[in-house]
Amino acid sequence: MRLRFAPSPTGLLHVGNARTALFNWLLARGRGGTFVLRVEDTDVERSTRASEDSIKDDLRWLGLTWDEGPDVGGPYPPYRQSERMVRYSLAADRLIAAGRAYYCFCSSEQLEQERAAALAVGLPPKYSGRCRTLDPQDAARRRAGGEAAALRFAVPTDRDVTFPDVVRGNVTFHTSVIGDPVIVRSDGGPAYNFAVVVDDAEMAITHVIRGEDHISNTPRQVLIYEALGRTPPTFAHLSLVLGPDHAPLSKRHGATSVAEFRARGYLPEALINYLALLGWSPGDGEELMAADEMARRFALARVSHSAAVFDTEKLAWINRHYMKQSPPAHLASLVAPWFVAAGFVAGSNSEALESIEAVLPMAVGVVDRLEEVPARVSFVFAWDAAAAAQLVAAEPDGAKVMHAFAEAIADAGPLTKESFRAAAARTREVTGVKGRALFHPIRVAMTGWESGPELDLALPAIDRVAGLFPAVPACAARARQLGN
Repeated sequence: MRLRFAPSPTGLLHVGNARTALFNWLLARGRGGTFVLRVEDTDVERSTRASEDSIKDDLRWLGLTWDEGPDVGGPYPPYRQSERMVRYSLAADRLIAAGRAYYCFCSSEQLEQERAAALAVGLPPKYSGRCRTLDPQDAARRRAGGEAAALRFAVPTDRDVTFPDVVRGNVTFHTSVIGDPVIVRSDGGPAYNFAVVVDDAEMAITHVIRGEDHISNTPRQVLIYEALGRTPPTFAHLSLVLGPDHAPLSKRHGATSVAEFRARGYLPEALINYLALLGWSPGDGEELMAADEMARRFALARVSHSAAVFDTEKLAWINRHYMKQSPPAHLASLVAPWFVAAGFVAGSNSEALESIEAVLPMAVGVVDRLEEVPARVSFVFAWDAAAAAQLVAAEPDGAKVMHAFAEAIADAGPLTKESFRAAAARTREVTGVKGRALFHPIRVAMTGWESGPELDLALPAIDRVAGLFPAVPACAARARQLGN
């Protein structure tokens, strides 16, 4: 079993295309097959190596490694279409020799007139076949004279083209609605429907999983396979990924590329898990599972042909799950860039990572994404003494509580859950204040916030970070400043 993901390097990796890559990867890995990365870069004006590199980087980040590709090689090189031009030329010559392709000299203006005329009477636009009856020798002379011409595939007349689709069942098109497609453009570049057939045939691809927007391309490709004497692969067309308004997912719905979700602090495990659920069900009501387990269970028979709606709330729920499951040290290393950007730490050295790990319990399970962690714990690193003093002053027993609390922790050393609770109990005994009247002044003094994480998490975290970064005032210093 050989499957491929064949992106065009003309931009960022869209999550819909990432899902296509994932389904191919899952089937290959679950069945002991081969996963091929092929770069379809024949769009010379828009394709860039930078885009190719970013797509590969996103795939690696997602864990979708490939067995063959432009950077790792393989038995069917090269793996970039721009490097396969000789193969397309040879295949085109075979079709010309067999009478299955012909040169078309129609101008863009003529083609646009035909298109407009068809639309005007409610017919699907297709090429009229104007150049199909040209004498091949005349066509050769015109080309030799420098006249520009595209190469078209001669679609058989009056027949059905049926192909089995694993997701949708048998799909049939009549050739009367297809028209003769261009397979080689007038500039010599191969058209998509031609290049993809040559590549898949020569790379021995057995299964093609792709979006349903390719269904109308498939009959053309099936006919080209036949004309080249090759057997088409097994096709499976996935439903499109839609936004909440049931329109195709686009930038107006928010983040749409893997890079954007990555930059916002989603974990790769979460994004992979969520994308797998867009159109596929593992069964048994389960939804949360690792990629290797999904690969073991994946089957095209369980892929739905119904449209999949991208639900950011569900993705956030899955991301929270994986954040809670992630080892704290690993999560600290992942979230470190956001702490650096916030100015809380200067880099990812051991002290920085230890301080981040200390504050994670106050954020994990509460925030949806890594980018939200620094804001959740900013009171640790950026305490506003003046704002805290105002909040304490607004409390009826604020000054009394803070004076007693400062005394209670003066010699306590770095606070722990237990020592904080003991200090709070001593403060209650000294002041006679309890409940919210006791704990709220401590909260606003220590954090500068009216609400936030549990104090027995927050105060030990402040002291642990203060021990690593002297510029961060410890709890005793904060209490002393506000309790005088």
